[in-house]
Amino acid sequence: MIAAADLTKSFGPNAVLRGVSLQVARGESLVVIGGSGTGKSVLLKCLLGLEPPDGGQVTIAGLHQPRPQDLARHVGMLFQGSALFDSLPVWQNVAFRMLRGRQRMARAAARDLAVEKLARVGLGADVADLYPAALSGGMQKRVGLARAIAGDPPVLFFDEPTTGLDPVTAGRINRLIRAVVTEMGATALTITHDMRTLRDVADRVAMLRDGVIHWQGSRDAALDPHDPLMREFVTGGEAERQG
Repeated sequence: MIAAADLTKSFGPNAVLRGVSLQVARGESLVVIGGSGTGKSVLLKCLLGLEPPDGGQVTIAGLHQPRPQDLARHVGMLFQGSALFDSLPVWQNVAFRMLRGRQRMARAAARDLAVEKLARVGLGADVADLYPAALSGGMQKRVGLARAIAGDPPVLFFDEPTTGLDPVTAGRINRLIRAVVTEMGATALTITHDMRTLRDVADRVAMLRDGVIHWQGSRDAALDPHDPLMREFVTGGEAERQG
């Protein structure tokens, strides 16, 4: 459902992606880890067509080298900062793409759908008419997740889903993501540096380092790796979480 073959991307003399190749099977949840500045966000943008790669191939949901507008019906995205529209009430944020485009929904039907998806992420109908500024960080993440799943897309992307959240809220968001992905049968790709997210969300893990995929394996193998660089990353992240 998600495939990248030999992706390269440079910004001036800075080669960020040096030949990234990965595949995510239908219904699988892949977590991509790596330190700050290793190119995780650039990889995500290249997959989504928001940044054109210098070389390589991308296929998502059967679409080859898709443009962002081509992906709209096939992909849901939870952004790192939730990226809600401050000027719109929650329900319009959730149903944003259903209210636009050629196949737009009637407003009443779109609001009903938004309330249904809000309930799926643990938010009541009373939240629908609030504005994002009235919500906590954890509630904003839930609204962002409700928007990501609003059209029941077969592919979901999560960009650092627990950044800025306290440990308890982060754990709840991770479990919610895992439950939603499993329930929908969706294919998911998450980028993170958080070992809690890796543990809670991943079926399989890939480590991005020096512009290439340095390591790939199962979640269990990632939590007890033999590779020294992978082990350093995992134990360092664990120490940071416990400290």
